[in-house]
Amino acid sequence: MKKGVCGSLESSDCLITVEDAEKTEILIESSVYQFYGEQIRKVIETTLAEAGRANVRVSCVDRGALDCTIRARLLTALSRMAEK
Repeated sequence: MKKGVCGSLESSDCLITVEDAEKTEILIESSVYQFYGEQIRKVIETTLAEAGRANVRVSCVDRGALDCTIRARLLTALSRMAEK
């Protein structure tokens, strides 16, 4: 199974893991999920759509990352998954 990882668990960052799956699945762990969970999900969904990717499992462990950071980490993880 192909897998790509990018990011860290430092403050203001996120750790994104992507792997092949039978359907698109997004898992989010965040201490601020009740406030920003839907926005994080929207950024991930939009980025996947723009990258033309489906049927992946995305795990996001958020530590207060900005939208641009989540997007960059996800795109890099997808790229790393494609390299394997």
